[in-house]
Amino acid sequence: MKAQTFSLTGTKQDEIDLPKVFLTPLREDLIHKAYVNLDSHHYQRQGRYPAAGMNVVAMSNDPPTGHGQARVARIRGGGPRRGQAAGVAMVRGGRQAHPPTSEKVIHKKLNKKEKRFALCSAIAATASKDIIASRGHVVEKIPSFPMIVSDDIEKVTKAKEISKILDALNLSADVQRLEKRKARSGRSAIRGRKTKVGKSVLFVTKDPKNLAKACGSIPGIDVCAASALSVLDLAPGSKPARLTVYTKSALDEISKIKSPHLELMEALK
Repeated sequence: MKAQTFSLTGTKQDEIDLPKVFLTPLREDLIHKAYVNLDSHHYQRQGRYPAAGMNVVAMSNDPPTGHGQARVARIRGGGPRRGQAAGVAMVRGGRQAHPPTSEKVIHKKLNKKEKRFALCSAIAATASKDIIASRGHVVEKIPSFPMIVSDDIEKVTKAKEISKILDALNLSADVQRLEKRKARSGRSAIRGRKTKVGKSVLFVTKDPKNLAKACGSIPGIDVCAASALSVLDLAPGSKPARLTVYTKSALDEISKIKSPHLELMEALK
């Protein structure tokens, strides 16, 4: 399986052989499972103060019956809350019935082979124009997939240079697509999440240090090292496949990944 490579000016260079991992079939179920499990690794534990809702002086009536009211403990003494029910879960300002605890296991686990299969399937999906377009990316003017550029892009350090490269590779249309996103309303806007930045181009390089600085001010563009590639990068929201640009040296690193599907097919021969 061969693919066309491009220079930073958009001109065609030579054709190279793609790694065998690009022959992995698409498994959306595995990609979704791997995404959900990996996404749980950054969750923050939740807990509640044990005495929350219980720091009140409340007592039940004695005797409890004959007063025409419920047998719920009432606040004693003076103050604006005198006589109000307190100390139980069903009243205003009371405790929670079953509060979350920090001991709850929220770090989900995944089999190594399933995780590797999902990663290989997500990488292979970046070579399909139809799958990328179905996710909403603007790919009409892009000539071939997967997009492979020369290693010179790893030396770029300025956003102005990246903008010119995006125009030359016909990727700027997908970046501009994010500018048309509407602001959210409702509860999310009240809580400070009015704007939501989408996902555009993903650059996969061998050394992302310089390129990450250049792309830092452009919304929607991410840079990732090939050795640290994850399903979280290739399939945001567990939906394959993201518009991905590889460098030649990054493909050399990706070729070290062995697809479980291909290993099985070779074993059955």
